[in-house]
Amino acid sequence: MALLLGCKLLSLFLLPLFLVSPSLSDPLYQVCGSTGNYTAKSTYESNLLALLPSLASNGSNQGFYKDTTGRVPDQVYALILCRGSDTNTSACRNCLDLARQDALQLCPYNKGATIWYDNCLLRYSNSNFLNSTDNSNVIYMWNTQNVTDDLDKFNKLAGELVNRTSQYAAFNSSRRFGTGEANFTATDPNIYGLAQCTRDLSGDQCYKCLTGITSAMSRFLGKRGGRVIGDRCNFRYELYTFYEGKSLLQLPSSSSSPPPSNGTNTTGNGNTTPAVPTMGGDGNKNNIGMILTIVIPLVIAFLLISTICICFWRRRRLAKKIPNDTNPEEITSVESILFDLSTLRTATANFSEENKLGQGGFGSVYKGTLHNGREIAVKRLSAGSGQGIGELKNELVLVAKLQHRNLVRLLGVCLEEQEKMLVYEYVPNRSLDTILFDSIKREQLDWGRRYKIISGIARGLLYLHEDSQLKIIHRDLKASNILLDEDMNPKISDFGLARLFGGDQTGGTTSRVVGTFGYMAPEYAMRGQFSAKSDIFSFGVLVLEILTGRKNSNFLETEQAEDLLSYVWEHWTRGTISEILDPSLGNQWPRSEALRCIQIGLLCVQEDPASRPSMSMVVLMLNSYSVSLQAPSRPAFCVGLTGGMDSDALQKGYNFSTGEFDRSSDKSIPMTPNEVSISEMEPR
Repeated sequence: MALLLGCKLLSLFLLPLFLVSPSLSDPLYQVCGSTGNYTAKSTYESNLLALLPSLASNGSNQGFYKDTTGRVPDQVYALILCRGSDTNTSACRNCLDLARQDALQLCPYNKGATIWYDNCLLRYSNSNFLNSTDNSNVIYMWNTQNVTDDLDKFNKLAGELVNRTSQYAAFNSSRRFGTGEANFTATDPNIYGLAQCTRDLSGDQCYKCLTGITSAMSRFLGKRGGRVIGDRCNFRYELYTFYEGKSLLQLPSSSSSPPPSNGTNTTGNGNTTPAVPTMGGDGNKNNIGMILTIVIPLVIAFLLISTICICFWRRRRLAKKIPNDTNPEEITSVESILFDLSTLRTATANFSEENKLGQGGFGSVYKGTLHNGREIAVKRLSAGSGQGIGELKNELVLVAKLQHRNLVRLLGVCLEEQEKMLVYEYVPNRSLDTILFDSIKREQLDWGRRYKIISGIARGLLYLHEDSQLKIIHRDLKASNILLDEDMNPKISDFGLARLFGGDQTGGTTSRVVGTFGYMAPEYAMRGQFSAKSDIFSFGVLVLEILTGRKNSNFLETEQAEDLLSYVWEHWTRGTISEILDPSLGNQWPRSEALRCIQIGLLCVQEDPASRPSMSMVVLMLNSYSVSLQAPSRPAFCVGLTGGMDSDALQKGYNFSTGEFDRSSDKSIPMTPNEVSISEMEPR
């Protein structure tokens, strides 16, 4: 009896800790691959199951290991990394054993997976990433508790600590690992920092990787802790020690010494001091010689580069430009992405009906083929742009710089003879609606592909809303604006057109309501109010369409017809979700994953915009099962033609043949087991 009572008291004591903080065995985050699925008992599965145990056994002794097995197309590439401060190989081995088990469960039958723990990382894929230094799948995490003492000093000291540990990891450690601490205040005596790269990176590559993510510290200024983790490097800082062993660097609170470089001296205890050149009697002569040695090559290099630039500039002026592989980092003016009208007329057979791919609210789209064989899609914009040509050019340059795997790439523009045309990459599988709503073609979309499409659309929207140079609200997200490449990867199209056509772009109220009825959020359709949350409503409708295979347009047929949101909500409340999933899926879908997707879709279409999740939270919910989902409230319904707007507005703006509308009249996820705190996670 006493033992039972003691266990109950202990469980009551430990319960709050488990509510806010995971155990060391819980994954911090995981990302499933987007390169396809494998089947049970296939060659790929055999290769994967053979490779994963060897990674754990070989990698636990070294802390880092990469390997591959099999032959294309069933070849598996994999990499593991354990935290550099862990001297216990069994801890590394245990973490990796858990990682391979969780990866197979969290990403079932997926050819790729990346999973992070506090002490290790595991990544595998059928795509060869081992020779790439790309630090993809970057995840941000921070402690929600704020620093209370001397905020400016803390931010400056934390930034210097992360920078110094990053340089130590890159240039002073063969393990590409560094730790450090800095004196802060009497109440919080020390700040602790850690930086690490995979060991196959050179010092310069490691430092470049770390500086690429340390800029993200601005996201959690004033927080008591934060970290950024990626496939190739990561850093973290806290107001408590979170790693084993003695810190490799010691920074005083008043440190003003310059950061170490390849010319630093490192003391035996890991402290770094600036290297000071010694000078003897011939010091002045040596200095002059050193200056000449540096300056003369620089002058020659400057003259050579200037000559090359002048020749290149003259050649570009004389050459007839057909941009094929525009580098977004090199785009500085609209002239660098201009297509000639004659080139596009030839490519599209003078915009013939045979080459017409479709018609949208912003104009017609034509397929074309350039003289070099490259296929393109040309959108011939309607003559209704609300901008002058100068403003339009500026916007085009910015939109052309937006690059993401889930956005259709803008290759160039044509602005001749009153024509305004955009040239995009050609996406062979056309738009999602042509497959999803076709009774025969929809069978191509198995569960794995549908989930990949939903996740890809979410990542593309996250980029537009939060991570791109422009903060873009799409305002017309729908199945026909989602294109599918040869591997069925989704690409959002028309993402810059709402911006190009004028009006407020980051949120507000507009008199020009342009979109497709059934996808428009109620606050946008009825009052012209738009924001990122109106895009999220459209995304929720799109998710429910993808899962059910039904268009959200039944309400257009009769005033009594039930719309898709009502249909899904009623089955959700009755617990009969399996009855509404697309019958073409058969029984080949995971129940828990399907229910989670339905719940996410319902959360996105709630009537109150404030209740809808952000796009970063949507991506997090789709990729992490450790994030608990809220119960959705009754969604905003669009029942019948009289339910959303007055009849006059509908008569003026609604196009019954296309479904388009134009009213332009006058986690809580814990961050660490060491401290009782809640952390917020934001994937990029």
